[in-house]
Amino acid sequence: MSEKLSPEDYQKQVEKKMHPSKTWKNCLMAFLYGGAICTVGEFVRKLFESLHLTEELVGSATSVTMVFFGVLLTGLDLYQKMAKRAGAGTVVPITGFANAVASPAIEARTEGLVLGVGAKIFTIAGPVITYGVVSSIAYGLIYWFCKLI
Repeated sequence: MSEKLSPEDYQKQVEKKMHPSKTWKNCLMAFLYGGAICTVGEFVRKLFESLHLTEELVGSATSVTMVFFGVLLTGLDLYQKMAKRAGAGTVVPITGFANAVASPAIEARTEGLVLGVGAKIFTIAGPVITYGVVSSIAYGLIYWFCKLI
């Protein structure tokens, strides 16, 4: 026969088994890794600016370079290792997006180019792209209708 625990006794048992929260450490690691990724991005941007490119070309070249770094690190299996330590710090928009696209594609490469890579490449990033496009179309239509009034 099992004995019934009081809520206080139950809470004491739970506290004995709980691991201490690592919230502050996780926040610090996310800040440091995310900051490091952004610092690399800023360095790349400054590098392209030093080549006297137009502002539009600097932005495009920086974005392409950061996507390349994200995919390269994903392909070398370094991005996932970094993400284990950095947590949310690796979800910096452009490199995190590159990782989200490259990861499923790399995992599915043994299934072939069409049914593997082609079918799985946007498994994670696909909904983001879809909702982004649909939202921008809806916003554009609302804006257009408001201009007509």
